[in-house]
This record gives sequence, C-alpha cells and structure tokens, in this order.
Amino acid sequence: MTHATLIVTCSGGTYFDRDHYVDVHLPLALACWQRHGLESASAFFPRDANAADVSVGIYRFRDENALHAALASAETEAVTADVPRFTDATVSRIVGTPL
Repeated sequence: MTHATLIVTCSGGTYFDRDHYVDVHLPLALACWQRHGLESASAFFPRDANAADVSVGIYRFRDENALHAALASAETEAVTADVPRFTDATVSRIVGTPL
C-alpha cells in the first residue's frame, strides 16, 4: 500500500500563531479527516527567521484516494475556516506519493 502526503506551506503574511497551529489546527484536521484515512499530522518551522515559508505541515494519509476523499469532504470546511485564526499567510498545498 502506498501512503500519500499532503504538504501544506504557509508563506509570507503578517502573523503566524505556532501554538494555535500545533495545539488547535492539527488536532482539528485529525478529528475531521481521520475517518477518511488521515494517519498523522505534523508541523515544522524553519530555523531561519527570514525564510519564505513560515510553516510546513505534513499530513500523512493511508493512500491517495483517502487524501482526495478527505479534501472533498464536508469536514474540510471546518479545517479551512480555522486558517485565519492562526495566519494571514498564503497557504499552498502539494500532494506527494512515494516514487
């Protein structure tokens, strides 16, 4: 079985609340998407304060079908609605699967 990864970057913006992202947003994503196949969610932050990206979220799904089912689900609205609570940065999503 091939896992699929959703990589979410936040770039720029005037604020980013790391605590909210880690303590509220990641658990929210897990609660919303776990039934669709989300297995884990992690946050990474650059060491360089001048880096273009202010955060990288790694969401690991059972497989690519599970990832797409989660993104298409009604629960995605709650995950998306939470974003302005921790940042005004530009959010980009990349789907990755092992080669």
